[in-house]
Amino acid sequence: LIRRVRNAVLPVAGLGTPVMPGAQTTPKTLLHVVDRPILSYVVEEARAAGIEHFVFIVGRGQGAIEDYFDHNPEVEGALEAKGKTEILADVRRDLPRPGEMSFIRQMAPLGLGHAVWCARDVIGDEPFAVMLPDMLMVAERPALAQCVEAYGEVGGNIVAVEPAPKGETHKYGIVALDGQDGRLNRMTGMVEKPPLGTEPSNLFISGRYILQPEIFHILETQERGAGGEIQLTDGMAALMKRQDFHALEYEGTTYDCGDKIGLLRANVAFALRRPDLADEARAAIQALL
Repeated sequence: LIRRVRNAVLPVAGLGTPVMPGAQTTPKTLLHVVDRPILSYVVEEARAAGIEHFVFIVGRGQGAIEDYFDHNPEVEGALEAKGKTEILADVRRDLPRPGEMSFIRQMAPLGLGHAVWCARDVIGDEPFAVMLPDMLMVAERPALAQCVEAYGEVGGNIVAVEPAPKGETHKYGIVALDGQDGRLNRMTGMVEKPPLGTEPSNLFISGRYILQPEIFHILETQERGAGGEIQLTDGMAALMKRQDFHALEYEGTTYDCGDKIGLLRANVAFALRRPDLADEARAAIQALL
């Protein structure tokens, strides 16, 4: 029996050092891509995949994330009084249903694996999605929806992957596959930032996962890995000895908004996809060249 994926864990506690000073007082996932925070796009993607509950793993000083997903009576009242109904609808579009979101304080920056482990009591004994919220994905069919569909076919654990730019496999976590036939293939391992020429494939882990709850038991006792942190990839490698993992080469494009140039690329790409802004955006970009 393949159990439905209802919950998503979003680790948002990172300091966002590569995008400072912008992330110094604004959490990096609330930095803008065009006119919406990065996190807004990720939540929209998750909802399109059938996610019913969001578990945000937050850090100190990130109350703005919780506030973003709440009513702002002063702003909403002012917009209503001025008859700005379209802007009001935009302001309210990300508001959750009561009980749809949980916020858990990580307390200490001990790595992605630790952040995921912090969600254990909310997730319980169910499969769940992990979404790295600084990775924005443009796809005709939302990336997480593609993962959920693949999970429905093979069960187990799913890792979204995509080809690394030529010569850049050493910058990413790379998957090893038991043969390559089509877009969904069984994994045999993962290598974090392999030296050039040693990579087992050209497919890097791009920030969307579906994991079984047994990962929590592994993360609980796992020793610290690279950077002195509890690494999610180490926990997944341990779980892979007992459960199937499949890599899904999803159809779409990833923009790493945890990087200044990646954030710039995302702004350009998303502006050019907007029917109301595309022509003006294109003209503005060309005028700068």
